Amino acid sequence: MELRYAASIVLEAHLPFVKEYHEEEDVSQAGKESWFFKIISETLLPLIEVFDRLENDHVPFSLGLSVSPILCHMLTDEHLIKKYIHYTDKQIDFGKQEIERTAGHSEINKLAEIFYNKILDKRIAFTERYEKNIIKTLDYFRRRGKIEILAGTATNAFLPFIGNNAESLQAQMEIPMSGYRRYFGGSPQGFWLPALGWTAAVEPFMRAYNFCYTIIESHGMLFGKPLPQKGCFYPVKTPAGTFILARDFNAVKQIEQMSSDRIYLDNDRDVGYEMPQDIVSSFLSADGERRRTGYKYWPRVAANRTGNPEDARADVLYNPKAASDRAVENARTFLESTVSRLKEASRHMDGIPLSLYAHNAGNFGRYWHEGPQFIESLFRMAADCQDFRFLCPSEYIYMQNLSGFQVVAPEFSSMGFNGYAETWLDVSNDWIYRHLTRATERMTELAERFPDDTGLKERALNQAAREILLAQSSDWPSLLYRQDSTGFARNQVENALRNFTTIYEALGSNYISTEWLTTLERRHNIFPNINYRVFRRKK
Repeated sequence: MELRYAASIVLEAHLPFVKEYHEEEDVSQAGKESWFFKIISETLLPLIEVFDRLENDHVPFSLGLSVSPILCHMLTDEHLIKKYIHYTDKQIDFGKQEIERTAGHSEINKLAEIFYNKILDKRIAFTERYEKNIIKTLDYFRRRGKIEILAGTATNAFLPFIGNNAESLQAQMEIPMSGYRRYFGGSPQGFWLPALGWTAAVEPFMRAYNFCYTIIESHGMLFGKPLPQKGCFYPVKTPAGTFILARDFNAVKQIEQMSSDRIYLDNDRDVGYEMPQDIVSSFLSADGERRRTGYKYWPRVAANRTGNPEDARADVLYNPKAASDRAVENARTFLESTVSRLKEASRHMDGIPLSLYAHNAGNFGRYWHEGPQFIESLFRMAADCQDFRFLCPSEYIYMQNLSGFQVVAPEFSSMGFNGYAETWLDVSNDWIYRHLTRATERMTELAERFPDDTGLKERALNQAAREILLAQSSDWPSLLYRQDSTGFARNQVENALRNFTTIYEALGSNYISTEWLTTLERRHNIFPNINYRVFRRKK
């Protein structure tokens, strides 16, 4: 039957740069590297396993995925991969102890065995089936036409706030391109705007790097000039020719509501935070801070927090079967609701209406344990639909009459609180920008002053560019706004700016400490092929 309705899922897989340079492999020294371990175990591997099952069962599936350049770098960092494997080995050893410890309580014991087997399976899959190479595995599905990989900025910079500096925009968009081609080959069609932050200043650079489309928030489309005749259910084209898709506000809110169901696993309630210290000693930092073990026994509804098997009978335990059934039920409800809205939209427009869900990949696995099963159920159910399909964004765009897209200039917009960048600029983080603006201007000054330097000076200039890019990351103001890991976020910004200033002054005095620079290069080793000259002004 002829296709009449379409939907698209686009997920952003991203982490800030969390590598901590330690020679030790001890998990207790991991710190914020645990974020990296969790995105592999709780999001990327579960999603890849979904792709595997769908392909093996010949179920059609198609979605977009943005893997940020920083995350790509960390996924190929041998030191981090070694520490991740060591982390899973610690979890496996702890699981053996948990199974033995909970032997007197059959329900908790069964849950301990379930999580032990999952962690063991992930360890085997990562090291053997996927050869420790998540990027290569994702590229396999890309080459099979199952997923579409979108490009992104170098360090997830919030582009509207650096839009007044053409050199910064150019650097954030050009530097990661060589990495994209190395990891995935070819040229990307789509470009992921960090936090969906749209500003008109971005568009000339999108066109310069031949990006076909990007995604913005629904209100950025609806308040565009002129008003889009087909609302958010159909792409528009900017005056310069970039295709713009808007994410479906209703789809996002519906999944947020479904994923908060109290029957689902409480992913933040880990036994590492609740057991006596002698039981979780292998997951304690040197100063006694507790770490996650990966063993979680309670749904979000649970109130009793003792964690002891003797007291667990008074607690509400997680029911994997009930949660699984609810995820399937939610998928059916979501699919029916989406098709119903698309049918209503088609009554008022020509062409095939599109519902686009775009969000953080961590919502599927990391924050919503049953999220990957929800996605798998969606694709399996959609396979039985006659006039509806899930499509990658570019696949959908090229099915349309390209000359028939309405020309619209989108409005400034973003994700986050209220949808107009408040998350990245308020009293908690506004201090960053005056220092960042000054440092960025100085970076351009250095690139102009030293256009042809080599050797130690070139290394220092390239490292200065890395420090600027790290300081521009939107993750730091976002963490400060949410009051989450504020000390870490502040230190990351301040250290990057301090490192840049040290290099700037060293170049001015014509003396650079080789030892200090070498250590910094090992700590902040992103973008090995970076060229600081990208910060030069265009003539």
